[in-house]
Amino acid sequence: MEIFDIFLLEAILNGVLLGGVLGLLALGLNLIFGVIDVVWICYAELVMCGMYAAYYLHVVYGWPLWLALPAAVAIVAVLGVALHWLVIRPVLNSEPINQLLVTGGVLFFLQSFATLVFGIEFRNLGLKLPVLNIGEMYFSYARVLAFIAAVAGMVGLYLFLSRTYLGTAIRAIAQDREIMPLMGVDSRRIYLITSGIGGGLAGLAACLLVLQYDVHPAIGLTFGPLTFMICVLGGLGNMIGGFIAAFIMSQFIAVGGFFFHIEWGYVIAFAFFILTMFVRPQGLFRR
Repeated sequence: MEIFDIFLLEAILNGVLLGGVLGLLALGLNLIFGVIDVVWICYAELVMCGMYAAYYLHVVYGWPLWLALPAAVAIVAVLGVALHWLVIRPVLNSEPINQLLVTGGVLFFLQSFATLVFGIEFRNLGLKLPVLNIGEMYFSYARVLAFIAAVAGMVGLYLFLSRTYLGTAIRAIAQDREIMPLMGVDSRRIYLITSGIGGGLAGLAACLLVLQYDVHPAIGLTFGPLTFMICVLGGLGNMIGGFIAAFIMSQFIAVGGFFFHIEWGYVIAFAFFILTMFVRPQGLFRR
């Protein structure tokens, strides 16, 4: 029974580590929705682009990892700005369904483009990180490092939003996007900055995930639907709610996988999401 308890604790802690990265993904998507009021269905595909960027810079072009990963973050941040300027900006005043269809089109475009350019092979950085052993429990160093970096990214974003003028402007636009332009805030500039930050968070998540997973054109399908459900569960646009919801979903996945199978863990998590939408369709923490 003691060993069983240790293994259960191991599953719970692994769920916490997974929740950190999922929370980072949800944070970027919620930030964009809260400020710009557009859901980027293609957000996970930006993560896929970041993973490919990290892979090619490090493995193909031989950049050191400490340089390749920040460069991948910067590349995805620029992609976020380009996505807003070229795709989102023209449909800002359109119906929400049109905005969803446009970003959905970008999703399929990026998947198809990646398939044509990179092929369908699974690629990885080739790193063999050690395993952290604590008593009878084993944790991947990659997942521990990813959790620490994800929490650091969240804290950094919180400090930026709460301690800087730009952060204050972003929060103000999120609260009332109609009145703030009358007070001298350039909403178009704030939208571009927000898109760059959201893209940067996707790039950071990509760098953390490429340490743990192979990259391929359909990798976005692994995290995209789950990230979107986490955002809805926490209340779209509520960054704190999405952060908490990420740990709730990750615990269902980890503990459900411990008692049954990892696939059953996802089934249980999705079933919880569906039942919650029946009871509270606006999300658990919707304001």
